[in-house]
Amino acid sequence: MSAYYLFSMPNCLLDNSIHPYSNLQTMMKKTLLSLIFAALLNTHALAADPVASAPAVQGEAQPQPLLHSINSPTTPPEIAATAYIVTDLHSKQTLASNNADAPIEPAALTQMMTAYLAFKALENGTLEASQMLTVSNAAWKVEGSRMFLDPKVPVSVSSLIKGTTIQSANDAAITLAEAIGNGSIDEFVKQMNEEAKRLGMKHTHFNNPTGISSNGHVSTVGDLAILAAALINDYPKYYPLFANKSFKYNNIEQPNRNLLLYRDSSIDGLKTGYSEGAGYHLAASSKRNNRRIVSILAGAESTEARASESSKLLNWSLQAFDTPKLYNGGEVISQVKVYKGSTKAVDIGFLDDVYITIPHDTGKNVKPILETLQPVLAPIEKGQVLGKLKVMKDGKIIAEKDVVALTGVEEGSWLRRMWDAIVLWFKGLFS
Repeated sequence: MSAYYLFSMPNCLLDNSIHPYSNLQTMMKKTLLSLIFAALLNTHALAADPVASAPAVQGEAQPQPLLHSINSPTTPPEIAATAYIVTDLHSKQTLASNNADAPIEPAALTQMMTAYLAFKALENGTLEASQMLTVSNAAWKVEGSRMFLDPKVPVSVSSLIKGTTIQSANDAAITLAEAIGNGSIDEFVKQMNEEAKRLGMKHTHFNNPTGISSNGHVSTVGDLAILAAALINDYPKYYPLFANKSFKYNNIEQPNRNLLLYRDSSIDGLKTGYSEGAGYHLAASSKRNNRRIVSILAGAESTEARASESSKLLNWSLQAFDTPKLYNGGEVISQVKVYKGSTKAVDIGFLDDVYITIPHDTGKNVKPILETLQPVLAPIEKGQVLGKLKVMKDGKIIAEKDVVALTGVEEGSWLRRMWDAIVLWFKGLFS
């Protein structure tokens, strides 16, 4: 709780007509001005180092416990793979992982980034779907999976993107890379790495657009999960391409190697990969019961193993957890006191809908607790982080979400700033 210390002075001390007290009056005025000046200096330091309040929700806006419940989360199934991760895209929570940050050869999962940059080029007008491209000798001669391009026959950007997303065609990836990189594979690879850095793929470095094994061409299942989420969220218009079960080009029809597309109607992507040194990879995505689950699995022993092990992860995630909506975007969950502002408080909440993934059927044991930063000084921008909502279960934090200002607050008048400076200075004395 905040304590306010208010001081009043006897009227005689402010009456210049009473001569015996004139010296005392002057002294008090000087003292008051000194206090104001010191307060202004000290509250600047307070604002520079806000301290989280004790876990508490303020006033009547206190969030209620979640309506959905869960049993304690079941242990993830045994997964026969070098590394894996499974995430819920609505809540952005990792549900299970193993060796998530261990370096792997991404193999053809690399082409998720190639596709991402191709989609970006379509959106910004660098490429057009109907645009015809010439196939270089480098693309024609590339090893590995191909859609059998002919250097003598121009090919559409649309066909090349299908070849990349459905067939993992290396010749298609090279041709797209040359077009987007202004004729330079090196320039395209530079763009790949810049995009990876922007997305937060901290353990990834690309050497080529195909995924062909190369010293230093590495990623992690954790980073690839970030990339998969970006493909789904940033380019929903193009993402359905990954669900196609086959693609025919030059009278040669090739199937999508993602076996889960043929076995589970909720699966709509994403990408397969293989290298002799790394084994069999699969990035898979399932949309079921208004949830979107993504798994990245690396180092399985066969095409069948990567499909069955990925299916285990996806089904476990969908059956063992719920993902209810915690708050609507723009919903006021509480208020935070504002010092030196044009208003005395600011509404806080989330700009977008917020979901939380919790073990199935134990919501009554889950409690959200709001922690806010104190003191909060104007000016405040809309979207500025002012605290965290921690979701607790059995005394442990199972999720955290940043809470932000729903509106901006400008600085208050000079009088308001001065008064709040004094208040904060006295609070600092007794804190």
